Amino acid sequence: MANSQKYRVLGGSFAAYTFDAFDLLLLAMAFQPIMNDLSLTRSEAGMLATATLVGVGFSSVLMGWYSDNYGRRKAMLWSLISFSLLTMLIAVAQTWTQILILRFLAGLGLGGLWGVIAAYIAETFPPKQRGRAAAFVMSSFPVGVGLASFLAGKIIPAFGWRALFLTAGAALIVAAYVFLFVKESEVWKEQREARRTGTHTAPEKVSVGEIFRDGMARNTIIATAISALALFAYWGTTSWLPTYLVKERGLSVADMGMFMTILSVGMFFGYNLFGWLADIIGKRNALALSLCGSGVMLAIYAMTENPTMLMWMGPAYAFFMAFVGLMGSYYGELYPVRVRTTGSGFCFNVGRGVSAFAPLVLGGLATTFSLQTLILLCSIPFLAAGLLTLLLPPSENLRREETGPKKQPVPVR
Repeated sequence: MANSQKYRVLGGSFAAYTFDAFDLLLLAMAFQPIMNDLSLTRSEAGMLATATLVGVGFSSVLMGWYSDNYGRRKAMLWSLISFSLLTMLIAVAQTWTQILILRFLAGLGLGGLWGVIAAYIAETFPPKQRGRAAAFVMSSFPVGVGLASFLAGKIIPAFGWRALFLTAGAALIVAAYVFLFVKESEVWKEQREARRTGTHTAPEKVSVGEIFRDGMARNTIIATAISALALFAYWGTTSWLPTYLVKERGLSVADMGMFMTILSVGMFFGYNLFGWLADIIGKRNALALSLCGSGVMLAIYAMTENPTMLMWMGPAYAFFMAFVGLMGSYYGELYPVRVRTTGSGFCFNVGRGVSAFAPLVLGGLATTFSLQTLILLCSIPFLAAGLLTLLLPPSENLRREETGPKKQPVPVR
């Protein structure tokens, strides 16, 4: 039964994060037709992506707190249902303001999944398997990217950008699977029971302030800064890459979809290889290598102009973008079970919230500079994040209590 639950968590988490990525990328894939249809400037289009990521930043606190207090399973369900329905509503939105509000609200659901999944994996798999398990689950991100790219290339030319957003409803199928087949984390249930019965000295309710006490503040601040730098570079690049390929490299929308799909294949293999590597050289070291490699390869990719080389350099660059999966396995180990989702989710999603301004900033600067120049500059935050990672403790030094407090004998009444 334990193994059965382990693989149900693995499958449910993979599918859930696939549609988290799918939903996030839908807007980027539809930027150009939305701009044409609603007569938007690049700054206004960038603000739509920023609104999504601001919602994601708030979600790091909201969903992390909810997950640690009310359960991983409930938090996953609320996330899936909310972002799926809110994204589908964009299909009937008539104004820029309506899309802006819907994207912010969808972001509140989108940001919650990462921390919940990271905690689920850490509490379901033994330490020696966590790197590979987390990397496999997070490798669903490029699957979602590839799926969004493929469908955009097929649906937008034939049916328009509004039809594309209706496909977000597929996440409701995943929510049904989680509801029917995925059980709550046993480790979390033990911790909650210990707090409820008074056998654990900590307060029953978890607060965000706890991740800044008891020696955890330094790791929280550094990990959040790493996430902010890496995700600023990632979303700054990803939000505008489809537009860059169409406007500055002359690709059709269909060809752009193919290029982005091929790029996501390289990312998928990178996630899984780096997950295997993390269990050998350590999660921190693998994370630093991924971030520095992303910075170097992005610079090379931005300077590539030949269409054929551009197509093949995409997967080479994306191969190193495995840092999200590595953060999923590594950040969870920085915190004890009690605040695991709150801590790891805060570091990742507050960083993602800070990165919310990347699409807006690049959209504004694109009126003065080319998108090629701006994408090239995004390699710098990647390199800075890689170096900053070395200030965190090696993963092999992180030995936290994994199964909660020892069960106390029940007194005979």
